[in-house]
Amino acid sequence: MIKLNLFLKSKAATFIKTESRGDVPGWVLVVLMTTALVTGIWSIAAPKLTTILRNSLDAMGGIR
Repeated sequence: MIKLNLFLKSKAATFIKTESRGDVPGWVLVVLMTTALVTGIWSIAAPKLTTILRNSLDAMGGIR
């Protein structure tokens, strides 16, 4: 009974170790794709956002 228990625990530990390693490439891909999307959107939107910010700050400068 003890040998069976130890055998099952070792097999479960091996299964858990191999199962948890399999998703790392997926997360790396998600991070890289997100970074690419943010960089692409930012490069398109940055000039317009800069103009909006400058106009807002200039308008606030006239309040005082």
